[in-house]
Amino acid sequence: MTINASGAGVSVQSLIRFGEPAGRWVLLVTVLGSGLALLDATVVNVALPTLGEDLGASLAGLQWTINAYALTLAAFILLGGSLGDRYGRRRIFLLGVVWFALASLLCGISPTIGTLVAARALQGVGAALLTPGSLAIIQASFVTEDRARAIGAWSGFGGIAGAIGPFLGGWLVDAVSWRWIFLINLPVAVVVVAVAMRHVPESRDPTTSGRFDIAGAALGALGLAGLTYALIEAPDRGATSPVILVSAAVGIAAFTVFVIIERRKAHPMLPVDIFASRQFTAANLVTFAVYAALGGLFFFLVLQLRIVAGFSALAAGTALLPITIIMLLLSARVGALAQRIGPRLPMAVGPMISAFGLVLLTRVGPDTSYLAEVLPAVVVFGLGLALTVAPLTVTVLGAADARHAGVASGVNNAVARAAGLLAVAALPLVVGLSGSDYHNPEAFDDGFRLAAYVCAGFLAAGGLLAVGAIRNDVIAPVAGGRSVATAPAAGDSARDVAAAARSVLRNRPRQPQCRTHCAVGAPPLEPASSDGV
Repeated sequence: MTINASGAGVSVQSLIRFGEPAGRWVLLVTVLGSGLALLDATVVNVALPTLGEDLGASLAGLQWTINAYALTLAAFILLGGSLGDRYGRRRIFLLGVVWFALASLLCGISPTIGTLVAARALQGVGAALLTPGSLAIIQASFVTEDRARAIGAWSGFGGIAGAIGPFLGGWLVDAVSWRWIFLINLPVAVVVVAVAMRHVPESRDPTTSGRFDIAGAALGALGLAGLTYALIEAPDRGATSPVILVSAAVGIAAFTVFVIIERRKAHPMLPVDIFASRQFTAANLVTFAVYAALGGLFFFLVLQLRIVAGFSALAAGTALLPITIIMLLLSARVGALAQRIGPRLPMAVGPMISAFGLVLLTRVGPDTSYLAEVLPAVVVFGLGLALTVAPLTVTVLGAADARHAGVASGVNNAVARAAGLLAVAALPLVVGLSGSDYHNPEAFDDGFRLAAYVCAGFLAAGGLLAVGAIRNDVIAPVAGGRSVATAPAAGDSARDVAAAARSVLRNRPRQPQCRTHCAVGAPPLEPASSDGV
């Protein structure tokens, strides 16, 4: 067997071209497959008031409906990518699609909020299996010269799916039932499986070695679950309740053991040494601040529009559409700008602009006009987000060694998802909402305004952190398209020069391959570097 440039483990003869029918089939499968996870990460918020009323759920039940999915997805997404590399990317991707579809069926027929929450956790596991696999399949299936074009098409079509999702979800909730936002996944999954079995080549990484870090994934999930439970249940049980204290202690202990184990493992799920880069650590702290604000905003805003402003599910779902459109139109241009001027300025200014957009959203209340109050705020927020996400991706990829590019992107994606998860868990506690308060428009309105200011504070903190901690590394081009940071000093040995060049090549900023994205849930997953450095 011949290994292609990315080490994907497929024969050269089986690689496909972008314009061939086989290439279009692969794109169809990967776009629809990743679209399943993307849609369920966005449309469920639109249905929360309706399903909560139908199932008699408290506010904590609505939080768990969002967070059960986010918890398992964040905890297992890195493991999902490793499983695909070892056992076959198509195989694990299809396992994820089938798993996701069966969990969606269970969501759609759930008789109680507890059953729905359990099914959502299972959905997250399926999403963790299929999400990294969709991009890895493209990376492994296309010839090198067509790979960037294929990834760009996948990213663009994924953005369109993200734009359609809230509109479709809102329409299904209003016209049919909230249950159909889950049941509609079944026919899509059938198409994905049928086409993939016939048209998508299998690939794996033959260089993968070592055991899977199951313990790391389990400890990460336990840590997130412990802290999430403590935050969500504290308003009803009391912060000093033994159950809450034990849950928080278990979460903290699990994270502590997780770090210890990951430092000692030969093949960890999370190579802790990747955080030795101050730039990488700073970028992930900015990611945490920004996506904590995003997670809190999207949970609260849709509820505010429906409960307080009286919007229908369709109107509330489409209210945020300008954010997706702005991201699709501007992300590639902003990423290119960050390559030219450095990421610090856009990463500092972007969160500040988004914070101002959140302040504008505090005007949303009873008898709100979409054109007067919602649209201007959403546009301002979207412009700030577009300025932030692409430079953030550039920084994360540039701060890690080329051999860790895929891991760095996965870590950044998991950090963002964990931030949103913890924000949804903590914000109702912070603003004093609990129980059935989401049925009381006046009480929820007060809580929303405070939550918006808290989220704006997170964004402002992210911008300030970027000012103080993000560097603008200047990389000068040299022959062959490579780059060096500085010219070698006179008298340097050939070994010193070669070592310096290798170091620069490993750490040079890399243009994201997912250049067009609407990453409102998490930064886009980037494929591992294939330059062989």
